[in-house]
Amino acid sequence: MLKLKRVYDEPAKEDGFRVLVERLWPRGFTKERAAVDLWLKDVAPSTELRKWFGHDPAKWEEFRRRYRAELKQHKDATDLLKQKSKEGTVTIIYSARDEEHNAAVVLKAFLEG
Repeated sequence: MLKLKRVYDEPAKEDGFRVLVERLWPRGFTKERAAVDLWLKDVAPSTELRKWFGHDPAKWEEFRRRYRAELKQHKDATDLLKQKSKEGTVTIIYSARDEEHNAAVVLKAFLEG
């Protein structure tokens, strides 16, 4: 099972295996406070794509297309997440403010697809 959660929300036992999927560590967070089991930078969008997107909903569809193409280049990391989700709950942790237009949403759909 895959779930999504912002790093700013309180960790919960129901989160299961918590995976941070950001290229940059969230500001102001210690590793203890973030309570992540794994920081998987490899599945985060490239710096170039992240900067181009800028969380602009008008660029959402193109961002999704480009990011999915990038994810296909990181088969080991995506396979790891797929395997972990078969073993139990995996919560994809992200830091974006927009809960509908962010890389974690695309990643979850990619893994479930």
